[in-house]
Order: sequence, then structure tokens, then C-alpha cells
Amino acid sequence: MGQNIIGSLRDINIKPLGDSAIIVQFGTDISPEVHLKVKAFSDQLDKDPFCGFVEYVPAFTSVTVFYHPLTVYQMYKGEGSKEKLSPYKIVHSIIEKRLEKLQAPLASEQRVVEIPVCYDGELGPDLQAVANYHSLSTTEVIEIHSKAEYLVFMIGFAPGFPYLGGMSEQIATPRHTSPRLSIPAGSVGIAGMQTGVYPISTPGGWQIIGRTPVDLFYPDRNPPSLLQSGDIVRFMPISIEEYNGYKETLV
Repeated sequence: MGQNIIGSLRDINIKPLGDSAIIVQFGTDISPEVHLKVKAFSDQLDKDPFCGFVEYVPAFTSVTVFYHPLTVYQMYKGEGSKEKLSPYKIVHSIIEKRLEKLQAPLASEQRVVEIPVCYDGELGPDLQAVANYHSLSTTEVIEIHSKAEYLVFMIGFAPGFPYLGGMSEQIATPRHTSPRLSIPAGSVGIAGMQTGVYPISTPGGWQIIGRTPVDLFYPDRNPPSLLQSGDIVRFMPISIEEYNGYKETLV
């Protein structure tokens, strides 16, 4: 751990969400710097949850913390204070004290996950459209997409769906105006400046440029998602033969 990464608590917006949750907003822009604070605070809650803590939900720029109001209140009363504070104010105070000591995780703790992707035309029905949109060849799109390293900002939309940052503007492409009714699991897509992988079959409007044979969601595991916030993802191009061979080993 290094030095504190919160410059001033005035830059952090802490507000209630109902009577049993609190939102800690670290910024308004989606960036690696804001994500670092989200990740560090999430890790802190994992390692040292406070009494009454239930769970947290990280997002692009914030972390929502859920708690048991009665447990929090009883814990505070046990400290012998005569001042009556609401559970929200108690949790607010706990979070402020933790933020004052928030430190960045070690770089060595960041996990790198390589995901094979087949960019074959059948598995990437929008690859040619993305290439045409930017006056590129499909080979150039594949090279640009696969040579970058992507930061997992958050998991959401569908179980195990990773929102990845770090894609080149050279291939940023608007999503479809009309979503498809079903996108196959493993589909790799582009939507604006984001890229991501559909872990399960679901409707979607992203531009599909390939597919991975790797499962990203395991409902019988804990955690069920292959990827976690803070991971680094690298896409490794494979042939249709390699894709089919990988799928056959899973049968």
C-alpha cells in the first residue's frame, strides 16, 4: 500500500439511498483515476467490513454500500455515546474516517486475464460494418481491437458482463439503433468507446465483431463472474478451427 489517494473529502459526494444504503461518489468522469478510488474502497470493505455491513455494489464512479440500520445503531449505542445519531449519519462518519486512510492497491495485485476471440465473419456479424464505418479493413479492426489492454471498470447489465475501458477511438462505433432480440453468449461487441463480452445470451444493441469460447459466468461458483472490477483484459485472436476445437473440449 502507498500514500492516501483521496486528496480532499470535499471532492467526495456521500449521500443516502433509502434508509439502508449510502452512495459514495468519487467523481463524475469515467477514468482510470476515479476507478482506482472505487477499487481501493471496495477492497477495503472486502478486507475490513464494519459492523452492520451487508454488501457493496461498485459502479463506474461510485460505490453503493448497504447496511443493517438496527445493527449499526445498536453498535453505536454500545460505544456509550449519549448523542443520538441516525444509522445513516453513523455509517457516513465511518466511511469518512476510512476514506481519510484510503490507499491504492499494489500494482502487483492487478490480475491480467487473456481471452481468446475468433473474429470470423460468422461469429462477428458486424465486423465488416465496423470496418466500413471507419474506412478500415477487417484485419485492421481486429489488430486494433486485440492489441490493446482493457481495464474492467465494472460488472453489470447482465450477470458477468464486463464494461471495459481503453478501446481505441479508431474503432469506436455507435450501437445499433434497433437491438437484436438475442446475442449469443461469448459475443464480443463495441458500443461507442466501450467494448465488452456478453456472458449469457441476451438482447443487445452492440456491434458484434467476434466471439470467445470462454465462459464468463459460472452460476455455481463464488464469485460467479470470471472477470472482476480492476482486472486487465487482453483479447487473443484465434481461428475458427481453434474456436471449434476449444468448444469441443468442453462437451
